[in-house]
Amino acid sequence: MSKPAILTLVIADDHPIVRKGLRDIVDTDPSFEIRAETDNGLDAWEAISRYRPDLAVLDVSMPGMSGLEVAKAVRDAGLDTAVVILTVYDDEEICNKAIETGVRGYILKDCTTQDILLCLHRVAEGDYFISPSLTSGLLRDRKDQDAITEQSLGIERLTRVEHNVLHLIARNKSTKEIASELFISPRTVDRHRYNIAGKLDLHGNLSLLRFALEHRDRL
Repeated sequence: MSKPAILTLVIADDHPIVRKGLRDIVDTDPSFEIRAETDNGLDAWEAISRYRPDLAVLDVSMPGMSGLEVAKAVRDAGLDTAVVILTVYDDEEICNKAIETGVRGYILKDCTTQDILLCLHRVAEGDYFISPSLTSGLLRDRKDQDAITEQSLGIERLTRVEHNVLHLIARNKSTKEIASELFISPRTVDRHRYNIAGKLDLHGNLSLLRFALEHRDRL
């Protein structure tokens, strides 16, 4: 039986304590291997260009290049490295900007070890991941949340299967997990995601996940 593939990482944060903490977390999971770690964006970009890791975990604010500038460079160069932003900024605007820059994961530094590892695995599988504490904050900040109905959200337009898919998305399930629970193929799940986004008038790579997480109590 073949061994599972090792996922390689580059870590960049200008705070040594944060880097050590992240390294300790990653080291608890044998499916990850850190290829390089650095304290600035320029060296992070150089390491990503050199090692072509599966994942890059970057802080937003760093000397040389910011995490978002590195993410943009990765995207513009057409590299397969998936970028995760690990940050203290519980800010919807920064999160949106990160996603527009090509970031696939946005997680806060005060998250649990389990959430950080889950984020890395989800992103490695090709999914998006937003910090649970960030989505909770968005729920708290949303005005007139109690006045929103399923009809105004458009949820009533979904089929039973589409509603089940959206329910599982709201529980942070990956495409593979949804396919397994509903006994359908991952490709079918992707088709349902596309149809759901169309019915709910959602646009952008992360909009469906954000919608599901913000309205999880209604799904």
